[in-house]
Amino acid sequence: MGGAWSRAGLVLATVLVADQVTKALVRDGVELGSESSVIPLVKLVHTRNSGVAFGAFEDQIVVVVVLIALAVGALLAYFATHRDRPWAWLPTGLLAGGALGNVVDRAREGFVTDFVKLPYWPAFNVADMAITLGVLSLLLVAERSDGASKRA
Repeated sequence: MGGAWSRAGLVLATVLVADQVTKALVRDGVELGSESSVIPLVKLVHTRNSGVAFGAFEDQIVVVVVLIALAVGALLAYFATHRDRPWAWLPTGLLAGGALGNVVDRAREGFVTDFVKLPYWPAFNVADMAITLGVLSLLLVAERSDGASKRA
């Protein structure tokens, strides 16, 4: 039991530190509104997002906080009841770390700093990457576990 929670906590802490360090570097070293090409198809930008994914619920902090609290609560409840599933700690740590990284920004700044821009996609940050990978890995963990229980 403790091992799965410890691994999830380690992933959460790693995501949170990487997210906050990269955002601080952007806030301190990249002019707001600027953009520069890093590699083909990837730009370094400095934008502010006061909403959630894709700017939804912009400037509605109470709605954003409630949505995040509900999502993290559901995630932790799922993990508490499924922590014995192989790799369940990984999506839990990724999702919780990403959510916490963006919540820290909202609490401190009133917005989230985004800095990676791909063509035809809104700017995002390390927390957003962790959330995306967390959702995908949660689907894999759930699918693999469901498939194994059906075979048994």
